[in-house]
Amino acid sequence: MHNKTNPRSIFVVFFVCLFLNNYISLGADTIFANQSLSGDQTIVSAGGIFELGFFKPGNSSNYYLGMWYKEVAQTIVWVANREKPVSNKFSSELRILDGNLVLFNESKIPVWSTNVNFTSSHSVEAVLLDNGNLVLKDGSNSSEPFWESLDYPTHTWLPGSKLGYNKKAKTNQLLTSWKNPEDPAPGLFSLELSPKDNSYIILWNRSKQYWNSGDWNGHIFSLVPEMRLNYIYNFSYVNNHNESYFTYSVYNTTNTITRFVMDVSGQVKQLSRLPNNEWNLFWSQPRQQCQVYAFCGAYGGCNEKSLPFCNCLMGFSPRSPSDWGLKEYSGGCIRRSKLQCGNSSLANGERDRFLEMSSMSLPENKHSLQAGSFAECESRCLGNCSCTAYAFDDDGCSVWMGQLLNLKQLEAGDSSGTTLYIRLAASEFRSPKDENGLVIGVLVSSAVGLAVFMGFIVFLVLRRRKKGTRKIVEGSLMVFDYRDLQNATKNFSEKLGRGGFGSVFKGILYDSSMIAVKKLESIGQGEKQFRTEVSTIGTLQHVNLVRLRGFCSQGTKRLLVYDYMSNGSLDSHLFHESSSNVLDWKTRYNIALGTARGLVYLHEKCRNCIIHCDIKPENILLDADFCPKVADFGLAKLVGREFSRVLTTMRGTRGYLAPEWIAGVAITTKADVYSYGMTLFELVSGKRNSEQSEDGKVNFFPTLASRVIVEGGNLLSLLDPRLEGNADMEELERLCKVACWCIQDNEVHRPPMGQVVQMLEGITDVNSPPVPRSLQFYVETKEDIVFFTESSSNKSSPSACSSVSTAPSEL
Repeated sequence: MHNKTNPRSIFVVFFVCLFLNNYISLGADTIFANQSLSGDQTIVSAGGIFELGFFKPGNSSNYYLGMWYKEVAQTIVWVANREKPVSNKFSSELRILDGNLVLFNESKIPVWSTNVNFTSSHSVEAVLLDNGNLVLKDGSNSSEPFWESLDYPTHTWLPGSKLGYNKKAKTNQLLTSWKNPEDPAPGLFSLELSPKDNSYIILWNRSKQYWNSGDWNGHIFSLVPEMRLNYIYNFSYVNNHNESYFTYSVYNTTNTITRFVMDVSGQVKQLSRLPNNEWNLFWSQPRQQCQVYAFCGAYGGCNEKSLPFCNCLMGFSPRSPSDWGLKEYSGGCIRRSKLQCGNSSLANGERDRFLEMSSMSLPENKHSLQAGSFAECESRCLGNCSCTAYAFDDDGCSVWMGQLLNLKQLEAGDSSGTTLYIRLAASEFRSPKDENGLVIGVLVSSAVGLAVFMGFIVFLVLRRRKKGTRKIVEGSLMVFDYRDLQNATKNFSEKLGRGGFGSVFKGILYDSSMIAVKKLESIGQGEKQFRTEVSTIGTLQHVNLVRLRGFCSQGTKRLLVYDYMSNGSLDSHLFHESSSNVLDWKTRYNIALGTARGLVYLHEKCRNCIIHCDIKPENILLDADFCPKVADFGLAKLVGREFSRVLTTMRGTRGYLAPEWIAGVAITTKADVYSYGMTLFELVSGKRNSEQSEDGKVNFFPTLASRVIVEGGNLLSLLDPRLEGNADMEELERLCKVACWCIQDNEVHRPPMGQVVQMLEGITDVNSPPVPRSLQFYVETKEDIVFFTESSSNKSSPSACSSVSTAPSEL
């Protein structure tokens, strides 16, 4: 018999061989000297953390060789050919040639190489490590790699890598932003180490510095206070005759995946990964978007109160609408109409005019001119074809030549703002000589005027009918008219305080009852806070929760109306030197107990569990009898009873944030317990937990208090000295121990608020707690507060801080 060859079998064998060549010929994490990478092939680090291969950003038609987190889609951390993309990933390839990694495009032209000298090319291999480092090394021995990607960062700084200055070559390692979210080519913004003072700076176009981290003092950068309470990252500084650089790692006590990014926004951002594989923004610098130099480009105005932040000035339009669609504004704006500078004839009415823009932060590079009046200043600018804007103020006449950069719109009434006059073509303004337009305008104005007049008559009639009924009951809340609140507060003249989203004013209603009116001023977060407050506290009634009487929502106006608290907020009594406002011990203890009862109601007694998310002395109000009322529910989160955790991108207040919240994981009611514990320490001491002493050093009170409690020290040494030792010692000890339990690092070890109330009432005994582990990073010395890593902190602490802590009920 003759064996016939089945054509279909040949095809199957060929396909399998091709498949194996494409997907199995590569080592899991290694490219060997006889291999290449192309198409959809990738290599993955041994622990499955990082992956390297070809990718296409967004809707771009270009491909790049890059590295990303395997479990987080399109989170690119490194790009090889960021300036020279390839158009076909299947005909492009990465392979080892003459001891180097070389990327060839579809025309087999090299577009990127490691560019190192290595004599033996047969044993060279490229390995992707779990720290995000692609290394090129001699596979025949265990010598150090002779090239590694961490030495050539693009826009991301990973743990374990360094960012510094080469003293011999006099070159910097840079983090450079992408051009836009779909183009990894180097953008305008870069982060680098300044060799002068060991600070980091951010530059625009490698020339204009607009942010500085401040000096490194051995622990933190002086202008980045967020680092002060950091317990996740361990920064190190290395300085020798070859180089100086910073590196950082993540403490072993956390499983945080983190990265620093020089973002397309011009801000350097620190992000940590959430359990759902999304990224949580920990902090960004500069803090405000409009502090980024020339973020909106030429003739683009930046406004923190608007979204998007950038808008072209009147008479201008985006130079590249497609870039603006990608939130890349550096190209700025161009004129819609050409200037008519040089035309001295007024017969055609084409002389340029000026657009008045108030409350502006003036651009840089101004020129001063001698001008005795506003009119003369304008005339001198108009007579110079290069003059594009002028301002006339107390400093005299200032003019600007050429393009206007770094324009910022400030809030109305900001004393630092100035009126800027920007040159435009006359055609951008309505012509006063257009007779047809004038006639139409008169007719329209007359019609509008008549309509307004008739509307006013109708309003007066309806108002008379509804006199005394301006407030409408909606559920348990009252809907107030804006004008009524304006009258009640005497046009918002008596300010009680200011919060993150607006100011609070004192008012008196028609029935002589006192109210506090919060006037929300932020369009974005203010609107969110408004809705959150109405939907949470609006339906709650408890003696230790502030009562929301009603609200006003008219047009863009958002106001909240509360019962007036005659004794203000707790912070006004704790942190002021005036002896007349000193709270005695009995009052302080009752405030602690009442606040705890309010939180029990939120956590356990409501239909939905409510996490307040911002417990601090400023948000504990005191009525005429000093009964505490938990207030300000703008950050509160409702959690269904079937859930125990909730993710939130909003942040509470620095100094009161629980460790798990800082780490970016979903929070529980135990986040409020932590904030409450920090507040208890301030009730005891009468001062902020973190304060600077006269010599400029920072003292962290919870560290001192925890040690006194654990080691059986003198509790009266912790008490507010203004009380002169007048306190119930049993209550003082109980309060201090409860505070220490509440701020345990692990949320499991913190007591629920119901148990806190029982401990403060004396129903449940309070055992001595361990010192929270994160507090060990603050070791008080005569010179400074010293930061220690986990290993060194165990050696430095005399108490049994490293033992496993258990909640009071477990002891």
